[in-house]
Amino acid sequence: MVGDVRRAVDFAAQHGACFPFPGEGATDQRWAALAALGSCDLTLARVVEPHVDALAILHEAGITPPKGAWGVYAAEAPDAILTACERRPGDWRLTGTKPWCSLAGLVDRALVTARANEQRRLFAVDLHDPGASVMPAGWVSRGLRDVVSGPVHFADVPALPIGDAGWYVRRPGFAWGGIGVAACWFGGADALATTLRGALAGGSRDDVRLVNLGRIDARLHSARCTLAMAARAVDGRHDRTPVGGAADGVGEDGALNWALLAQRVRAVVAEAAEATLTEVGHALGPRPLAFDETHARRVADLEIYLRQHHADRDLQDIGRRLVSPSA
Repeated sequence: MVGDVRRAVDFAAQHGACFPFPGEGATDQRWAALAALGSCDLTLARVVEPHVDALAILHEAGITPPKGAWGVYAAEAPDAILTACERRPGDWRLTGTKPWCSLAGLVDRALVTARANEQRRLFAVDLHDPGASVMPAGWVSRGLRDVVSGPVHFADVPALPIGDAGWYVRRPGFAWGGIGVAACWFGGADALATTLRGALAGGSRDDVRLVNLGRIDARLHSARCTLAMAARAVDGRHDRTPVGGAADGVGEDGALNWALLAQRVRAVVAEAAEATLTEVGHALGPRPLAFDETHARRVADLEIYLRQHHADRDLQDIGRRLVSPSA
């Protein structure tokens, strides 16, 4: 399995530049490609997605990235703090610990967020620097088991600032990247639906499991349409003609609230994926989970990948944005 994830990292480094950048007319193709990877292998999608997100971030910042595989490490924890200090003009150094650094021992470089003068700022770092140490992760996950996510300790590691303070989360691409993750979820769920369709092909029209398949199809159709709508919105972002009020995520100047759009899309796709997991489980029972390696792995991978959606907390955020449009 470790060989598989190494091949996935190599694939990302070799083919990541083939993915269209979001917001430049082919966002639907970008997300369709991520969904296709998710349908094929969620481990592959989980490796490729942050790499192509990093390339898009650097593109937004007007920076040509060095070759190699990239990670994006933006998670924070109260017991793991990473700080950035400018020792001399232009000489930034990172010191501290960054949690949830997926595949830090395999990728070459990463975009990481750090505290700079009490503000959150993004930096590019070389993970091969002797001051960057991958720490034991204690990773026991049954899903995405080879995409090990653990802490990295930085000891005076040179870093390149990407954008100014707050730029990373303020730019539209932050929301667009979150939708890219949802496209991977969709692909994983669609693969499970395909498994169920195959199990029911040529069977009785009275098979009650057709109800499970019908429910799945309706949910995934909704998710597919939502992703397509979001892609059109992203590619048409320069059209600032108002199409609705605050409840539609459109401000008085006609600009979309990208954070609200991303949270809505992620909620729709996550709900469809979780419903797919439930319906497929009801329809197929325990046998494929116990005896079909591909199916069992796909289920476990999707279950943990979906936890990047924060469920009720994200729905609460949607509600907050609706009653406070400036949020």
